[in-house]
Amino acid sequence: MERKTVFVVQHLRSKGGSENVKTIGVYSSRSEAEAAVERKRKFPGFAQFPCIVDPSHDENESGFYIDEYPLDQDQWSEGFGL
Repeated sequence: MERKTVFVVQHLRSKGGSENVKTIGVYSSRSEAEAAVERKRKFPGFAQFPCIVDPSHDENESGFYIDEYPLDQDQWSEGFGL
């Protein structure tokens, strides 16, 4: 059985210790996700931070993030402290 995944595109703007995250959309392939970034990067707000961020190199960097998620699988497996 083929494992199905989706690609979530978000845009992060970090300023003065606060973060503003906008979910752009959920796509069936990385190429569709990258096409969405191309469509959005010219608009106000997105144009100031138009790059796709590589989280393995850039932590808390403003710009677009593309994350791949497997379908039908929990992404958070534990509780959390309050």
